[in-house]
Amino acid sequence: MGRVGTATIRFLIGCAITLAFSALLVQNPLPVEMTEAKLYDLRFHLRGAVPAPDQVVIAAIDEKSLARLGRWPWSRATMADLVRKLTKAQAAVVACDVIFPESDRDDPVLAGALADAGNVILPVAFDFESKAAAVKSPLLEPFALAGVEEGESYGDFPPITSGGAPIVPVRPLMDGAMALAHINMLPDHFDGTLRWEALLVAHDGLLYPSLGLRSAAFYKGIGPERLKVRATRSITLGAIEVPTDRWGRMPVNYYGPGRTLRHISIADIVDGKVGVKELGNRIVFIGASAVGAMDLRVTPFTAVFPGVEKQATVAANILEQRFLVKATRAQDLAFLVVAGLVMALLLSRLGLAWGATATLAWMLCIVALAQALFSRFGIWINLACPLGNTLCMFVSVTAWNYTVEERRARGIRAMFSSYVTTAIVNELIENPALARLGGEKREVSVLFSDVRGFTTFSEQHAPEEVVALLNEYLGEMTDVVLKWGGTLDKFIGDAIMVFWNAPLPCPDHAERAVRCALEMQQRLGGLHEKWDREGKPKLSCGIGINTGAVIVGNIGAEGKKMDYTVIGDEVNLASRVESLTRTFEAGILVTEKTVACLRDSIEAGTVTGIGLRGLRRVIVKGKQQPVTLYEARPAEGAVQVVECADLEPLRLTEK
Repeated sequence: MGRVGTATIRFLIGCAITLAFSALLVQNPLPVEMTEAKLYDLRFHLRGAVPAPDQVVIAAIDEKSLARLGRWPWSRATMADLVRKLTKAQAAVVACDVIFPESDRDDPVLAGALADAGNVILPVAFDFESKAAAVKSPLLEPFALAGVEEGESYGDFPPITSGGAPIVPVRPLMDGAMALAHINMLPDHFDGTLRWEALLVAHDGLLYPSLGLRSAAFYKGIGPERLKVRATRSITLGAIEVPTDRWGRMPVNYYGPGRTLRHISIADIVDGKVGVKELGNRIVFIGASAVGAMDLRVTPFTAVFPGVEKQATVAANILEQRFLVKATRAQDLAFLVVAGLVMALLLSRLGLAWGATATLAWMLCIVALAQALFSRFGIWINLACPLGNTLCMFVSVTAWNYTVEERRARGIRAMFSSYVTTAIVNELIENPALARLGGEKREVSVLFSDVRGFTTFSEQHAPEEVVALLNEYLGEMTDVVLKWGGTLDKFIGDAIMVFWNAPLPCPDHAERAVRCALEMQQRLGGLHEKWDREGKPKLSCGIGINTGAVIVGNIGAEGKKMDYTVIGDEVNLASRVESLTRTFEAGILVTEKTVACLRDSIEAGTVTGIGLRGLRRVIVKGKQQPVTLYEARPAEGAVQVVECADLEPLRLTEK
């Protein structure tokens, strides 16, 4: 498969994976939702804690207060004293995160303190678990939202479930309070983490704001009639527009772990140790932070977070306009598609190692960009799908690459393992383009070796003896060929055909061919000694070498039988030269073209141990031009070349 085709397929695989993750993003199944939630939490940890505003403080029911005022719950008289101290300290708004659902003899005392303060918001909780129909509560209606954009209705919030019977303070306290607000917390169902604030809760066809929203509104001097709702988009407090999702929820932008907002012990407030300086013109949330008394909640920062601090955080977010905005589905898709196309383009052009590096680098870039949007601009963009898409794309493209490369490697291994050494096979697998299987013209050195008198020998000996001796001979010769990096083309009966400079480039191919021939004759001499000791007959061989341009490639019947081989006139000449070893009674014959390839090395003195003696210029059968033949023999020292004395060409009509 061509490089362009491979790159295109890789890119298309990346596009297909991106399309699949786009569908996942739209469907948002639970695994994707859970993964994104955890990545959302991670962004808080990467950002770290940030300073909380001074306008919001928490009057904490902490261990010190319990030690000073007794165990919880305290009497209504104690709570009335607290309200009066807060009024004296000029608290702007008091938001109480404690429901008083049961009557007490001191209710009038607390109700009076509430009425005198005129700035206390009491909580109400709606029962979302109850399957019973919502109970009409006429006493709640005055505290519902009054402002809705024209053309909209409370019914534009169908995802907000109507609760059952509300849990409200007793009637005297409701009469004394400035307003009621819900304190329902709706953690994510899959892990119980509080990531959202339900700014609005539907009950009996009306909408009720949360404690954080209502306290911020009153702090800004905005009553219920000026609290405007734009269904599924935002809630407006005067000049402040709070972005929401289609459920009327706001992502809570936590400032840090528990106690990041300022906590003041109620014991210090009651004892007068803090006053206007610490509490004046501030929203004061009353709630528990003591272990065993507080409403424990899980947030992105921690598993131990006071529920009252979550309410206070919402108010602080609104006052500071420090909002987190969930990206729209279209924005998430655009981010995913752009990130996916970039990754697909990278993987289409890179190999495994660089592809892995690019994948890791691109995932870090995606995280860095998402983190920058989150920390600097308060934008929550989906990170799970782009990261999952990038990782899945790398795995898929790598798997495809492995399949293709393994198939290619198997093909190369099957094709060349019987021709060349394992090292050359491995190099071809690493660089398959070097093989040029489709065919090319290349200069090679071709060696033919043939056993002399083999026909007569085979007729005079038993088949088993012939095969055993021939196999021993061919095995020894093959070892020499592979040692010198030759490509063992084929065995033709007792003949051997070898070539150099293909499939891998080999600049010294002519020298290797000659040295291989010399060692083949040397090894044959060793075999003669062995066969003498064993009483076996001897075999002798002639070797012919020629160098020239040939066609090299994978040749044969496609899909049936293919061989990597060389063809051309220069190959035929090498074969005819080998046959002339009998005529000239030479063990090794080399053509002038092979000698010409050696001349530069000979003149440079880099080739030693070879003797070349010119024999005769001949015109072989099928050729018009004469060729000079040299006999190659081992020699001491530098290469010795003795040129041919008889320049008159000899025409040979026999092979």
